[in-house]
Amino acid sequence: MSTLEELYRTLLKSAVTGNGVPDLEGADPGELDCLLHPEAHPPVWRTGRCTCGEGEAPCAAACLFDAIVRDEKGELTVDPDRCAGCAACIAACRSGRLTASRDVLPALDALKHAAGPAYALIAPAFLGQFSAEVTPGRLRSAFKALGFSGMVEVALFADVLTLKEALEFDRNVCTEADFQLTSCCCPLWIAMIRKVYHQLMPHVPGAVSPMIAAGRTVKHLHPDALTVFVGPCLAKKAEAREPDLRGAVDYVLTFQEMQDIFDAAGMDPAAMEEAERDHSSRAGRIYARTGGVSEAVRATVERLRPDRSIQVRTRQADGVPACRAMMEELRKGERSANFFEGMGCVGGCVGGPRAVLDRETGRKNVDRYGQAAEYPTPLDNPYVLELLRRLGFETVDAFLEESDLFLRRF
Repeated sequence: MSTLEELYRTLLKSAVTGNGVPDLEGADPGELDCLLHPEAHPPVWRTGRCTCGEGEAPCAAACLFDAIVRDEKGELTVDPDRCAGCAACIAACRSGRLTASRDVLPALDALKHAAGPAYALIAPAFLGQFSAEVTPGRLRSAFKALGFSGMVEVALFADVLTLKEALEFDRNVCTEADFQLTSCCCPLWIAMIRKVYHQLMPHVPGAVSPMIAAGRTVKHLHPDALTVFVGPCLAKKAEAREPDLRGAVDYVLTFQEMQDIFDAAGMDPAAMEEAERDHSSRAGRIYARTGGVSEAVRATVERLRPDRSIQVRTRQADGVPACRAMMEELRKGERSANFFEGMGCVGGCVGGPRAVLDRETGRKNVDRYGQAAEYPTPLDNPYVLELLRRLGFETVDAFLEESDLFLRRF
């Protein structure tokens, strides 16, 4: 077995079909451990020896978080405590020795042996990722055919976080000098602020991402549930492991990993039966593309307080260089807005490094799905209001301050 890819495909086929233990003779022990125990390794794996020699390698130069370091032998390695999963190093690596981690094998094993219900948490960027014919209802049926109890659209929890950010804006941005940085959605954006631009943290309201909110809510309602997030983002793997967030989401799979599972199982989601059940509003669905968070929060604030004297003025940046430029301006006191949205990938989540579609097609699909929503904002969405009541939130103050489900104390 000469390559990591061959080893991965062999183990995946065995895990899906259940046709016994494959012959692993010749498999690299390190690569095998990565595939079987990805939680013990960073979101980016080094395969084989780096050929860049001494000095700063391109992968290290590309990493904003200084996660590419030399070990005691002088070999380049990935620091798991620093790696945010941005994948910039993979793109910069000349020797092809860096690759994205894969959680497929332990996730499938956990699904097979789950003691309670198992839920697939699907990211808002999902529409069209598994072919244009794969509707939300057919995808829900495909997950059930694999053994999941159901599929949860994370867009519903983007609705919940939109409402929280709108309420935070209404409470905190009261003068022309005030401004807010969006705190949810993109883990790279938050990592950049926390690790590089920490002086801006007072402008970030405490909130978890929609992924974490979904996982925590499912486990609150079903304590023995297994939660598996599926999306376009490698950085979500790092986010799920952060000490204050760990446990909400058991496994993170990318769209590419999910497609690998469908292929290994010989399953075509487009051929599945419809099992439609939409709960999200347009506001939550458009989180997956640049400007979606800003647009959602602005629309919700206007719906919440149409007579507000200070309206939401937004600015967006996508891609790490553009985010850094925007935050440098903020650090210098240069502002032309009062609500700032950053997305680590160009185009937003639809431009994630492990999406299947190109980002322009992904953006069009997201906008189309948003237009098809029955409700424009979370304030109009009865499912959001019913969910909050079910979780025990009777007042706005309780929703903003008293929830360990949605609150993050940076």
